[in-house]
Amino acid sequence: MITISEAVNEIVSRKPFLEETLAGGLINLSSLAREIRLEVSNKLNKDVKHGAIVMALKRLKPTINFQINLRVKKVIGLLGDIIVRSNLADYTYRNSDTLIHCQTRLLEQISSRKEIFYAFSQGIYETTLVLSDTMNDTIADIFKNEMLTYKITNLSSITIKLPEENAQVYGIYYHILKKLAYEGINILEIISTTHEFTVIVNDHDVDSAFSVLKRLKHEDL
Repeated sequence: MITISEAVNEIVSRKPFLEETLAGGLINLSSLAREIRLEVSNKLNKDVKHGAIVMALKRLKPTINFQINLRVKKVIGLLGDIIVRSNLADYTYRNSDTLIHCQTRLLEQISSRKEIFYAFSQGIYETTLVLSDTMNDTIADIFKNEMLTYKITNLSSITIKLPEENAQVYGIYYHILKKLAYEGINILEIISTTHEFTVIVNDHDVDSAFSVLKRLKHEDL
């Protein structure tokens, strides 16, 4: 037979961001206890009092706080170089049978030009391209028969090199994006590979965004 504390811990541990709000004291324990009371009671096969669940949540908080900080801080502390690229433009086209051929033509033109920034993301209904704005005329020509649904210029990218451990720790992207959101920085696009994380922001936000990301490695979580 498991205890009330074990049942509460099991429920909370399945919900990472509930863990964080608990650790930060941002959630009303009494309300949370009412929310999970039925689930706790079912796990123990008996009616569990509201007050007992509140006490279990209070005992849980210090442990959660330590575990979250330890996992995330380890990865954040291993963040690599931060690379900034400016003078970018963002294009979004409606997907079509010919769009991929246009992308192939574009890649043929920029494959040997290492100074060009290029990234794309293909969704179910549309595809977004982010490129150096020196390619504006080329894009207009190659994609002239495609349906352009969105375009924005005067953008910058900030790329962070991630350690290998990032794939095994939940909440890393959330932690980075939360810091940027707290500073009122609007993120227009997110581009990621296994070990790189790139945000696209307006030019006027790039200095603030860079400062936030640079401070990450030295902040207490």
